[in-house]
Amino acid sequence: MNFDSNPSTLGRFDSVARSDAEVRAEFLKKTYFHLAGSIWAFMLIEWVLLQLPVEGLVAGMIGSPMSWLLVLGGFMGVSYIASRWALDAVDIKKQYMGLGLYVVAEAVIFLPLLYVAKTYYPDVIPAAGLLTLIIFTGLSGVVFMTRKDFSFMGGVLRIATFVALGVIVGALLFGFSLGLLFTCLMIALASGYVLYETSNVLHHYRPGQHVAASLALFASVALLFWYILQLLMRLQSRD
Repeated sequence: MNFDSNPSTLGRFDSVARSDAEVRAEFLKKTYFHLAGSIWAFMLIEWVLLQLPVEGLVAGMIGSPMSWLLVLGGFMGVSYIASRWALDAVDIKKQYMGLGLYVVAEAVIFLPLLYVAKTYYPDVIPAAGLLTLIIFTGLSGVVFMTRKDFSFMGGVLRIATFVALGVIVGALLFGFSLGLLFTCLMIALASGYVLYETSNVLHHYRPGQHVAASLALFASVALLFWYILQLLMRLQSRD
């Protein structure tokens, strides 16, 4: 799940939006450079993992509802710590540790899904990556062209996230399928996070917080990719 940065903690009066054009341009360049680096690092880690004999690890992670709940719980805890480190206002090493920790955690949590996709639906992985890129670019373009502040979406997104978590936990405990509709709704939620986090990058982060900004964007991209990949796998399984 996505751990967004609350705009109320980022500062409004010393934000990048109130800085001069050179500072804004430098912040955006650093943010998206770190986002691209995070995505490439994720892809590299995932590629390495998938070259290893990970069948036992994957089976241990998803072998039972309780084991997957423990994995999800661990991921949420690590994500929270990584987000807090990335927002550290003083220690740049801690910021990078937070971003690196989050990328590694995402690679681990993605491993079962990508292992199944690689084994049974290999064609959907690049297709899901391309669709994720198209949607992310389009939504980011909306924010940058309109200059609209989507921070008002934060509360709704957080409520929707907790509801979705409840549904996921319920599905794991009681054994019911979430279905295609839930997957589509989660893609919509992830798209909302892309709008929200891109808006925060434009309006609410302070100069020097590009690492935290890139982590928030990466979390949104990962969430979007997760459910687009699931959607394509579900659709292909029906053929």
